[in-house]
Amino acid sequence: MSSGAEALPQVWIIGTGLIGASIGLALRRAGAEPVLQDQSVTAMTLARDLGAGRLGPRLGYDDDGHPEPDLVVVATPPDITPAVVADALRRWPGATVTDVASVKGVIRHDLVRLGAPLERYVGSHPMAGRERSGAIAARPDLFEGRAWVVCADEGTEPAAVERVERVARAVGSVVSRLTPDEHDAAVAAVSHVPQLAASLVAARLEPLSEHAVGLAGQGVRDVTRIAASDPGLWTQILAGNAGSVRAVLTSLRDELDGVIGALEDLEHGLDEDAPGARAVLARAIADGNAGHSRIPGKHGAAPTAYALVSVVVDDRPGELARLFADIGEAGINLEDLRLDHGLGLPFGVAEVSVVPAAAGPLEDALLARGWQLHS
Repeated sequence: MSSGAEALPQVWIIGTGLIGASIGLALRRAGAEPVLQDQSVTAMTLARDLGAGRLGPRLGYDDDGHPEPDLVVVATPPDITPAVVADALRRWPGATVTDVASVKGVIRHDLVRLGAPLERYVGSHPMAGRERSGAIAARPDLFEGRAWVVCADEGTEPAAVERVERVARAVGSVVSRLTPDEHDAAVAAVSHVPQLAASLVAARLEPLSEHAVGLAGQGVRDVTRIAASDPGLWTQILAGNAGSVRAVLTSLRDELDGVIGALEDLEHGLDEDAPGARAVLARAIADGNAGHSRIPGKHGAAPTAYALVSVVVDDRPGELARLFADIGEAGINLEDLRLDHGLGLPFGVAEVSVVPAAAGPLEDALLARGWQLHS
C-alpha cells in the first residue's frame, strides 16, 4: 500500500459502480482523495456517502473548481468506455487515462477509429469482482492480492504506464503486463467462458420440479455461484470479446461431443464394441483435475493442499461466530471455509480448510469446546 497521498497521483474515477467505487474506497484507505464522476447523480452520491471519494460534477457537465486529474480511471460499462476514454483524453491533455473494462482489444480499436491520442492511454483490467453490482457492493479490499493487468504498447508514454501501475499497487493489486490480444485470450478462458458455463448449467435447473431442485448440494452451488450476474453487462463483455470466447467454446464443444458420444455408447450397451468409452469419461475428469491444480492459491501463491475439518453447526444466530472465535482461540489460521446446509435439517456442516499440520490440533481443540465433528 502507499505510504501517503503525496505518493499517489490525483485520480478521477468516472463510473461509480462496483469497480469504480471499490477503487475509490481502496485509494481513500491508501491516503488519496479521488474525485467521483458518473452520469447518475444518485450513483455517485451513494459512492461518496460510502466513503469512495469526493463528488465531482455530473458526467458531461463543467468540471471547473475541481482539481485537475493526473490519472483518470474510466469504470463505465464496456459499450460506452471508448467514447468516455476519448472524451477524457480531450478534456485533460496532461492526464493519463486508463479503463478497467474486461475487454481490451475492441476498446483500443475503437479509440484508434475515434482518433484519440493513444500515447496517454493505458488499457488495464483489475481481475476482481463480485456476484453483486453497484456501489453498495463495493469493498476497499476487493483488489488485495489480485492481478491488475496493464496493456501498453510501444507508443505509450512510460510515465503514463507508471501512473497506472502505481495506483494498481496502492490498492493492493499485483501488476501483470500483457498485450491486448494476450489479455483477451486469457480472460476468455479464465473468466468469460466460466461465466457462460455457470449460466448454462444454472439454466438447466429452471424447468426442474421443486423436489428435484431441493436435492441440490454444494457441488451445483459451487458451479453456479456466478450465474446470478447482470445479463446486460455480460452481453457487452461477451460481444466485445466474441472471437476469443468463440475459440474457447469451440474447443469445449469438441470435448463435449466426445463425452456425449461415449455416453451414447454406454447407454446403448455398445461399450464392448467401443471399449474406449469409459476412458473418454475418465480422461475428461482427469484433465479437469490437471487444470484445477494450476489455479493459483491464496494471494497468487502456488496452490496448497489443505486438510478439511468438518464441523456440525446448529442453525441459530451466533453459532458461526462462536466457531470462528474458538478456532482463533486455538491459535489456528483458517485458510478457507465452505458451508453445506442439510436438506430440511436444523444444522449445517462447516468445512474448515487448514494446513495439514493443524488439522489434528484443531479437531482436538474443537472437541474440547463441545463441537461435534462430521466424518
